[in-house]
Amino acid sequence: MSELATYTQIGREPDADTIRQQFAAANGWENQYRLIIQLGKLLPPLPAEWQTEANRLRGCESQAWLKSEKGEDGYWHFACDSDARIVRGLIVIVLAALNHKTAEAILAFDMDGYFTELGLEKHLSPSRGNGLRAIVLAIRDQASV
Repeated sequence: MSELATYTQIGREPDADTIRQQFAAANGWENQYRLIIQLGKLLPPLPAEWQTEANRLRGCESQAWLKSEKGEDGYWHFACDSDARIVRGLIVIVLAALNHKTAEAILAFDMDGYFTELGLEKHLSPSRGNGLRAIVLAIRDQASV
C-alpha cells in the first residue's frame, strides 16, 4: 500500500456520515466551531518535503498544501495540511467526504449539500468559504485527471 494510502485514516474514520452526526450533536455555531478546531487535531502534519510550491493550494488566504495519488486499486488518496487551525478542521471535513474514494465517487459527492447540511456556508467568512471551495476544487481536479 502506498505512503499516501496509509498516511491518514480520515475518509475512513471519520467519514462524511460521522461528521454529519457530530455536527448534529453540536448544538449551535459556537459548539460547531469548537468541533471544527477539534477535528483539525485529527489531521497529521504534512511532512516538510510535501510542503512544496507544487503542492500549495491557491485560493486560500492561509498556507495550505495538497498531495494526491491514485492507488493501484483506483482509489484516490489525499494528504492536506494548513498553518491555520480552523482550515485544518475544514480540511478534515472535506477529506472525510472525499479521501480514499474513486474519481467517480469524488466527482459525484454533493459537496454543496454537505456544507449546507453542516451549516458551514452561513457561518464562514467569504474568504474561508472561498478557501474551502479551493480545497474541494483541487481534489476534484486531481481526481478528474
